[in-house]
Amino acid sequence: MGLRDSKKRSKFVSRWKNRHFVSSFKYAIEGLVTAYREERNLRFHVGSVILVVIMGCLFHVSANEWLWLLLSIFFVLASEVWNTAIENAVDLASEYKKHPLAKKAKDTAAGGVLLAAVFSMIVGAIVFVPKIWQLLF
Repeated sequence: MGLRDSKKRSKFVSRWKNRHFVSSFKYAIEGLVTAYREERNLRFHVGSVILVVIMGCLFHVSANEWLWLLLSIFFVLASEVWNTAIENAVDLASEYKKHPLAKKAKDTAAGGVLLAAVFSMIVGAIVFVPKIWQLLF
């Protein structure tokens, strides 16, 4: 009986698995596009990325500084996408009903994004404040 159940489960799971790398990539891009369209905060972060890249080009940041800026950029964007996925999963599981555990999960995920954003602001300050200071004085 247990064997029969595991066969049913494996058939169900295999339907949801991506069979090819190309389809996995396609679904990942769809997820990013959906998150960008539906999440205001992600659009704000993408706008910030554009500003940081422009500033990096204008101030001729070093390769090491670019590394830190890119690490910060992708850390924030990935955190925002994970937060969106967690929020959607919690909404699905809770059927949009208020529940203390749903709130805890969503707040914790949002806290992760906040930590990533603070990290990126610190990196941005370390990279850009001295350059702006030199430009002004």
